[in-house]
Amino acid sequence: EVQFVESGGGLVQAGGSLRLSCAASGFTFDDYAIGWFRQAPGKEREGISCIQSSDGSTYYADSVKGRFTISSDNAKSMLYLQMNSLKPEDTANYYCAAETIGMDSKSFCLGTGMDYWGQGTQVTVSS
Repeated sequence: EVQFVESGGGLVQAGGSLRLSCAASGFTFDDYAIGWFRQAPGKEREGISCIQSSDGSTYYADSVKGRFTISSDNAKSMLYLQMNSLKPEDTANYYCAAETIGMDSKSFCLGTGMDYWGQGTQVTVSS
């Protein structure tokens, strides 16, 4: 059974930092794209950062570029998101997801090709 479990969310003041982790079980990253998505109440889902496991190429949404950093440990099937300079508009449920056809990182973040995803971890940024 494939399972993705996110952790690391919480309440933080604007300007603060958080590091999210995603542990995947029953799934190896191999040549697939994996990434972080977020969704706030009443808003559309946003693919904020994705990475293609085969070459480490990354994609960042403009809304997080320069503030967030995605990384992965393929051997451990772990995905991370370092979030710095957090803003109230970053408040959302953050979840990790993966695809299984070998998409590039940008296409995965901007598309609808999720095959596996977790329940998410809530990030709340106070002003």
